[in-house]
Amino acid sequence: MLNERQSKILNLLSRDDLTSVNDLSSQLNVSSVTIRQDLNFLEGEGLLRRIHGGAVLKDADDLSIRLGVNYDKKLRIAQKVAGLVKEGETVLIESGSTNALLARELIKKNVTIITTNVYIARQFRTNETANIILLGGTYQQKSESLVGKITKVCLDHINFDKAFIGIDGYTTKAGFTIRDLFRAEISSYIIKKSCDVFIVSDSTKFGKTELTNICYPAEIGHVATDEDLPLEFRDEFKSAGVNLILA
Repeated sequence: MLNERQSKILNLLSRDDLTSVNDLSSQLNVSSVTIRQDLNFLEGEGLLRRIHGGAVLKDADDLSIRLGVNYDKKLRIAQKVAGLVKEGETVLIESGSTNALLARELIKKNVTIITTNVYIARQFRTNETANIILLGGTYQQKSESLVGKITKVCLDHINFDKAFIGIDGYTTKAGFTIRDLFRAEISSYIIKKSCDVFIVSDSTKFGKTELTNICYPAEIGHVATDEDLPLEFRDEFKSAGVNLILA
């Protein structure tokens, strides 16, 4: 578990490619010794890479890295959404760091989790009571997502009550977007198959546009995010008949 200062360090690194020890010390109002200790800890956790005089965030596509950015917000979203899943339901969790936390919350319930993400499934490797179904497909090493034709074939043969989709961006013009073409294809396929779709993401993704559109608000039922979502997007979702879930 990261402390508040360590989470802030990851948030600052997510906005800048490189941050120095002195800059972090000044912004967080702590000594450079404390910052170095935090950076060493975070590097040991695999969340960043130390360089001379500072640190850089590791690959942005790596799910284990993204999990530490805005961790508290993501956890609140996950807990709020988990409360909407009923005992005995079967849910599909696509990918994304908030969805990884959602899966951890859902395993406390009697639910079946279907996923296209190895990281999400791997969280339960020591939990013998967990009912996890990992779909097949082409493995993406950084995001740990499974994509491609085999994944689509698997989706054709399963049914689920709810689907939870992660995103990389949303704007009015572009809709919900994902930076990876192959993952976007699977997300769109899931959305077309499901009658109860939740977009799950922290508010920092809203106002950004990534490479590929997966859907627009009218095509989904719910958006789950945090209280920092700008008012303009709240109004958009309300007008589109989307159930907005704020944590």
